[in-house]
Amino acid sequence: MSEFTKTLCPYCGVGCGLEVSPPAQPGKATNRDSQGTPIWRVRGDKAHPSSQGMVCVKGATIAESLDKNRLHYPMVRDSLEQEFRRVSWDEAFDIITKRIQTVRYTQGSEAICMYGSGQFQTEDYYIAQKLMKGCLGSNNFDANSRLCMSSAVSGYIQSFGADGPPCCYDDLELTDCAFLIGTNAAECHPIVFNRLAKYHKKNRKVKMIVVDPRRTPTAEAADLHLAIRPGTDIDLLNGIAYLLMRGNAIDVGFIDDCTSNFPAYAEVIRHYAPDIVADRCGISVADLETAARYWSQSERVLSLWSMGVNQSSEGTAKVRTIINLHLMTGQIGKPGAGPFSLTGQPNAMGGREAGGLAHLLPGYRLVKNPQHRAEVEDFWGLKRGQISPNPGLTAWDMITGLEDGSVGLLWIAATNPAVSMPDLERTKKALLRSPFTIYQDAYYPTETAAYAHVLLPAAQWGEKTGVMTNSERTVTLCQAFRQPPREAKADWEIFAEIGRRLGFIKEFSYANSAEVYAEFVRLTRDRPCEMTGISHEGLREFGPTQWPHPEAAETPRHERKRLYTNLRFHTPDGRARFGAYHSRGLAEPPDPNYPFVLTTGRLYGHWHTQTRTGRIGKIRQMHPDPFIEIHPRDAAKLGITDNQLLEVRSRRGKAKFPAKVTKAIAPGTVFVPMHWGALWANEAEANALTHPESCPDSLQPELKACAVQLVPMSVEVTFKNFQLQSSQW
Repeated sequence: MSEFTKTLCPYCGVGCGLEVSPPAQPGKATNRDSQGTPIWRVRGDKAHPSSQGMVCVKGATIAESLDKNRLHYPMVRDSLEQEFRRVSWDEAFDIITKRIQTVRYTQGSEAICMYGSGQFQTEDYYIAQKLMKGCLGSNNFDANSRLCMSSAVSGYIQSFGADGPPCCYDDLELTDCAFLIGTNAAECHPIVFNRLAKYHKKNRKVKMIVVDPRRTPTAEAADLHLAIRPGTDIDLLNGIAYLLMRGNAIDVGFIDDCTSNFPAYAEVIRHYAPDIVADRCGISVADLETAARYWSQSERVLSLWSMGVNQSSEGTAKVRTIINLHLMTGQIGKPGAGPFSLTGQPNAMGGREAGGLAHLLPGYRLVKNPQHRAEVEDFWGLKRGQISPNPGLTAWDMITGLEDGSVGLLWIAATNPAVSMPDLERTKKALLRSPFTIYQDAYYPTETAAYAHVLLPAAQWGEKTGVMTNSERTVTLCQAFRQPPREAKADWEIFAEIGRRLGFIKEFSYANSAEVYAEFVRLTRDRPCEMTGISHEGLREFGPTQWPHPEAAETPRHERKRLYTNLRFHTPDGRARFGAYHSRGLAEPPDPNYPFVLTTGRLYGHWHTQTRTGRIGKIRQMHPDPFIEIHPRDAAKLGITDNQLLEVRSRRGKAKFPAKVTKAIAPGTVFVPMHWGALWANEAEANALTHPESCPDSLQPELKACAVQLVPMSVEVTFKNFQLQSSQW
């Protein structure tokens, strides 16, 4: 049998290990897609500590997308009304370099923006930071993690003094009580959930609580499902805290020795009596009391959350209020316990380590911190003051910057904002106004390509070697097993070449990605996320490892699995901080004109905007069309029947979906999957409806809830079937 190459699944933040081997030899019928193209064989890596050989349908079918609709050559056009023309890399680099220089000298570096992705490897992220924040002096690098995990980042920093999930996946099989809120892990993080579900099934004393307005597959497995009204998460969490306090089920010694600001928190939670909370949340007092009892009677409580918490105008407050429950009961720093953010994308954690948001610098540093800026400037050999002290533009700020003309150049890479951004019609209009947009991706067409002046073909999974970090801080080397098609290049190589052409030759003189990573880890020395003991060579020889991993570390691997085991935190006084928050509710609550709350989310088989999964036949068969879930009670009031087409309207736009009448959704709430853009279905874009109101701390938009009205339609529903054809580009 052929030698397998070890790599990592490029989809969600679980970070499952994969082994890939070459396709069947020419002339054999096995391992070929419907068009006869040989397919690389993929299986789970049993030696990978995170996934233990398990793999979901996305990982199992990933190789089928490698040669579908690839962008092969650089393409340019002078205006969006023109057709693209093929150019050489040299010409494309020359066009981009001249445009960057023009914008720098006419508008300033602050008019240059880059929008990246959790699909980047850490090397891609790092070189982008060095180019943008260092050499160009623009902090305007943001990533789609802004739409995904920035509330978790903000919450961890404010509560613990540093980012970084303190737990590990082994805790899934050590906990007494798993508290899942705002996460449909069974579909969005299936291998993590499989580990938890198997353990839960074997151990009857272990409790599982799921908080979600939908009865998802995750909720189906729970001992207690709390179908709260959207926007009442903090009410629920403070209500549980009230009952823990009333029952004297708190760890007074831990609170006194290891935390600060508890009196302010205690003052808040006294206003959240059970009857008040139950009424606001739309649940029974008995269920609220059961949740508090499960928590109080458990020696090890593990909380898990994802987009349902983060994508909120109260995102940071929700994260910190979850953490509060752990702090008041001492449930942190020990096996089976702690607040565990499930990262949305495969390398969103690596992006955070490399400084891949507009307010961050590499090594868990902050743009606003003068010492942090000086450390990075000195390391990069830049003059003091080169890095701006002001946080850059967030993803949504870039859209409004296009509207007011302050953004002169927008570089988008490995993401698809013409589907994923909120208030989509406004987003598209802003993209149309961009003076110059570079779009760097592996696939063509995508929705965002329609708004680009330059297309750059990027190497993707399996075609470049680099590092990714998953939700439990496990760092894995993703090894290339094939050459990029035609003229595609790794993202970091593209960024580095632009840097050299701008005159920063010594700053970007790397022979390979291993050299890039070796430089990056030196910037993590003595930082909370230290990785100086990690290298491509070491990962290749010894396999995945978790940080913190200092150089020449003698600490056994099992002792690095969890953070804060010494109960000392990264705050100035070493204490974790309680956050005192009252519930504010939804940014856009329902009213008589827009009486329903729309929530959005992912489906098991699809990934984000279908750029990859939409090109895989098996997955398209699993999830052929979008839909809207509505409770039978609401459907009856409006005279809606199953599969009837509904026009869904918000204050910003409208979309059409066939109705799926189901008791799995709470009355007054409707659900739409977020995967379908203009390429995949007619007028079925979920984000045509959502709004950009965001958390004041994390600046993460509230993509999870907006007010809508439903209008039944009598016409038949038909959806555009995107035909897969070999791209000439």
